Amino acid sequence: MAKFSISRSLDIPAAPEVVFGLVNNFREWERWSPWDGPHMDHTKSFSGPETGVGAKYAWDGKKSGTGSMEITSVAPNREIDVDLRFTRPWKAINPTTFTFEPTAQGTRVTWTMRGENKGISALFAKFFNMDKMLGKDFELGLNQLSNAARNS
Repeated sequence: MAKFSISRSLDIPAAPEVVFGLVNNFREWERWSPWDGPHMDHTKSFSGPETGVGAKYAWDGKKSGTGSMEITSVAPNREIDVDLRFTRPWKAINPTTFTFEPTAQGTRVTWTMRGENKGISALFAKFFNMDKMLGKDFELGLNQLSNAARNS
């Protein structure tokens, strides 16, 4: 079992509360997440509060698989912790953290996902560079988050 951590940061020209709000509400993820939006084949559902601790988002699709996310901890305008769980095509639990640091020009957002490669995902990780592959998605997502923040 190999542990991994994937992290990317971007300086976004928007106030921390604006960027934080787009991450703290799963309904807003359609505007910026590389794995959401009208181009995806999955169905999705929301439960719990609309924002903050206890907010939940689940998806199910042929290409995107099945999984869920729940916000587990929030430090307003500073940090959001998400419990990311995949159940298909393989099972995995990936703690994910978003941090928001004020800068002179706006906000530095850092998106980090941690986990362990086990079973099928361990085999997959032997042949593919997870940091490089998922890092591209994180970079795309952060750029789309920047665009969404500028248009909020």
